[in-house]
Amino acid sequence: MPQAFNPGSGQDWAPQNAGRSGAGPAKTSLPKSARELDQARARGLVATEKKFGAGGNKSAHSGGSGALSTRKLEEATDVGTLVKVDKSLSKAIMQARTAKKLTQKELATACNEKPQVIAEYESGKAIPNPQIISKLERKLGVKLPRPGKSKAPPSDAKKTASGAAGARTGGTTRGGPPKRR
Repeated sequence: MPQAFNPGSGQDWAPQNAGRSGAGPAKTSLPKSARELDQARARGLVATEKKFGAGGNKSAHSGGSGALSTRKLEEATDVGTLVKVDKSLSKAIMQARTAKKLTQKELATACNEKPQVIAEYESGKAIPNPQIISKLERKLGVKLPRPGKSKAPPSDAKKTASGAAGARTGGTTRGGPPKRR
């Protein structure tokens, strides 16, 4: 059976210092005012770092200058111009959205995008993003026309097909184990 609490049992309730002794170096106080902070900075006691892009909640499609990737800049056809959404894509988005009786804002919230993004796609001012286009396809339930990709000329296709057939000799594939039959 547990024993009852006895105040005279020798329990010591006084605070105890378990780690550092009081004889160590004196604790420096933090600067409390802007003037004290400037003085500490001048003496070299305070170091500050500038964090670039800190505190931002920018996604891949936001309009900041840092959002444009170098790949998109390299793929641009003319100097200073970027590929924009095709009119057929913007028209298809608009028709599918009106057929479902959705507003731009409702479609944007359903796709977890900003309403400005939908407006840019429908006006043809947006830079095509395949992730956003696939989100729109799922929510609207239609297949949207994708921006054209450059296709290899047919002469290259013949060269790779004949090269692959010539690489197989004696039942082995190039650079691998013998072919299983």
